[in-house]
Amino acid sequence: MRPDPHASPRDRALDRALNGPAESEPALRNAAANDSGLPAELQTLVEKIHRHAYKVTDAEMAALQAKYGDDRLFEIVVCASLGASRRRLFAGLAALEEA
Repeated sequence: MRPDPHASPRDRALDRALNGPAESEPALRNAAANDSGLPAELQTLVEKIHRHAYKVTDAEMAALQAKYGDDRLFEIVVCASLGASRRRLFAGLAALEEA
């Protein structure tokens, strides 16, 4: 397997998003990225982001904004998106290695 020249900056950026200073707790951001261990009211949203983001509705977002606020919800959505994209990236790289 060829070394990935983008691995280090990618991993640093992900770590900063998941564990750096923010409005939401690092445990919550990591849970969103990993799609596990989330509070029940966030689980549906994060599952949709990980599997079919186009199904997220304005009504769902509005209800969660009322509870979590704009900044915390934004961070949760970004971390869920980063986790989903990272999983897809690694799946794609693994498929290329096998080809």
